Amino acid sequence: MLSTEQNERLTRVGKGTPMGTMMRRYWHPIALSAELPEKDGAPIVRKLLGERFVLFRDTAGRVGVMDEACLHRGASMALGRVEEGGIRCIYHGWKFSVDGDLLDTPNHPDPRVKERLKAATYPVREQSGLIWTYIGPKEKEPPFRRYAFDEAPPERRRANRVNVRANYLQVWEAGTDSSHVGILHSNVTRPGWLKAEGAQVDEFAIKDMVSDAWDDMAPKLELENTGFGYHYVGIRKIGDGQQVNVRLTPVFMPHGRMIMHPNFYATVFDVPMDDENTATFNVDASDVKELVLEERMQRSGLTDPRFYKDHTFIATEETGFYQDRAAMREKRSWSGFHGLTQEDSVVCLSMGPVFDRSNEHLVAADAGVVRLRQRLAMSLELSEGGQDPMGLQYEDMTKVKGFDRNLPASESWKLYARDHTELYPEEKF
Repeated sequence: MLSTEQNERLTRVGKGTPMGTMMRRYWHPIALSAELPEKDGAPIVRKLLGERFVLFRDTAGRVGVMDEACLHRGASMALGRVEEGGIRCIYHGWKFSVDGDLLDTPNHPDPRVKERLKAATYPVREQSGLIWTYIGPKEKEPPFRRYAFDEAPPERRRANRVNVRANYLQVWEAGTDSSHVGILHSNVTRPGWLKAEGAQVDEFAIKDMVSDAWDDMAPKLELENTGFGYHYVGIRKIGDGQQVNVRLTPVFMPHGRMIMHPNFYATVFDVPMDDENTATFNVDASDVKELVLEERMQRSGLTDPRFYKDHTFIATEETGFYQDRAAMREKRSWSGFHGLTQEDSVVCLSMGPVFDRSNEHLVAADAGVVRLRQRLAMSLELSEGGQDPMGLQYEDMTKVKGFDRNLPASESWKLYARDHTELYPEEKF
């Protein structure tokens, strides 16, 4: 449980707030590359940490991220013409490059204004299907990170985005909560449910996650702090208990996590658009097989147009989130929803835009969530004390990876997580 004051500190991300200041020290994904599909195409508006930015791809294919308001008279640059190496405001024709240089001022031919003024633009990196930007202090720009998915060839990688009207922390916490997987996601994980008397789960349900381990709905959790944040394992009994299933989940600042799936892994960034909206960027990568985006959308339950449109989860409580009560009664569905992201998004939305954690009652199964809050609070304290927040210094994050494996009950899982503790050791503050 958090006090109301503690909850506010961790959830409010606007400019000038403690968390907003800390978050601005990191690079963030702000869009998919697919959202700017062509050179000189239409610009888009995207929100990040409570601010609005215009993104565009110029004639050479370079991406620009700039403040939405034209520096001349404040018209939205999202209305602009993207042409001939820049973006031009339709109000008075002022034109800017991706670097903010003022290229043309048709209503004011004096060249000195072009030398004196420059639009507020931000550093951009485009990598592995994501467009990243840094909107913090220029003199404190950190190294740009590389992740394990960046090493996968394009055919073994896919990216998607889901905008949800919920604060980033409740979305991130859902991804660090091990015990919910075998309960909320019973249709795709838990044999005890799938084989229950009368159960007739949808024949099209994803079944490659089904494992006897998920029938242990109260996993033992073990956690270790690392330099990037922390990692934890959910340890589940299998059969007579001689073997256990161990699932390692890395959780890294400022809003990341990694989830293991059969034959691929998902790296997830729960990016705050503002206090009440989150853009979850998901990059899947595989060491063994080609990946198709359509399969991910089916697995996530995002092929149903009632739930997902234009990268946004659109089902609302006014429609009961389209929960299928008939499927629940007939034991075709545990939750009345279909797909991992569909289930997770509905639960987060049901909590309201910003959940009041002073009203919760935590148990041992919530240890991963508690550790997330502790590490986030520690990073915030570092930032407020004038130090770099947690993990900011890491450029190479390619060795951060989870695992899902069966081990003898007597064997320690820590041997398999040594890359984390040796390459990204916990710093003592």
